[in-house]
Amino acid sequence: MTRPGTPAPAAPPDPLLAARDWQDGGHRCAIATVLHTWGSAPRPVGSKLAVRDDGEMVGSVSGGCIEGAVVDAAMRAMAGAPPQVLEFGVADETAWAVGLACGGRIAVYVEALH
Repeated sequence: MTRPGTPAPAAPPDPLLAARDWQDGGHRCAIATVLHTWGSAPRPVGSKLAVRDDGEMVGSVSGGCIEGAVVDAAMRAMAGAPPQVLEFGVADETAWAVGLACGGRIAVYVEALH
């Protein structure tokens, strides 16, 4: 709740609109989308993260715990790698390495936009 006379906080930027604006400005970009979650997950299915070729990001697919690995995959996609599905979970060594210890699993689709 805001105090009277205090402006309400701005809504978070939309990752798809950010990606469109970045492309219009001449940047390459990629989108990551949460496909599935099992158990505890910080973001719901459909959550998106837009990544620009210089590392700028808008949105989130995990609240931060796997964003680094997703950004790496987005950079590879922008460099020509095919789209891919990344899966993380507490049973996966990679998930522990990137900090996903929330007790669930998550699948994220990463693709470059053209």
